[in-house]
Amino acid sequence: MAEHTSSSITIEAAPAEVMSVIADFARYPEWTGEVKEAEVLETDGSGRAEKVRLLLDAGAIKDDHTLAYTWTGEDEVSWTLVKSQMLRALDGSYRLAPAAGGARTEVTYQLTVDVKIPMLGMIKRKAEKVIIDRALQGLKQRVESTR
Repeated sequence: MAEHTSSSITIEAAPAEVMSVIADFARYPEWTGEVKEAEVLETDGSGRAEKVRLLLDAGAIKDDHTLAYTWTGEDEVSWTLVKSQMLRALDGSYRLAPAAGGARTEVTYQLTVDVKIPMLGMIKRKAEKVIIDRALQGLKQRVESTR
């Protein structure tokens, strides 16, 4: 089984507000430094994205990839890689849990990345950690600044 990296952050907003930002793929380029373009290719019956194309520029890793999303209730979304130029796997999830009476949200981000080029496991974990930390900080800043 592939190793994964995870981290959590507390955001000063209700879970629904946080999930609203996570689900708004069109705005990812505004707050996720690495995502330059995001295009929803397919949606489910509720209008939530099921397949999204993302153009990524993370310095050493530049990629055009497509992810398939699965929504579990109102507090979890996970994704898996459909196709990519540079990646063999990109699987992750956001799990939201209310904190302090629902006015705050604990967000846990889990990620597994596997690139097509050879890379030491330790370096992959470090890259995952950087991606997760930037994403969580960007999410926190975006949610709290739009309140």
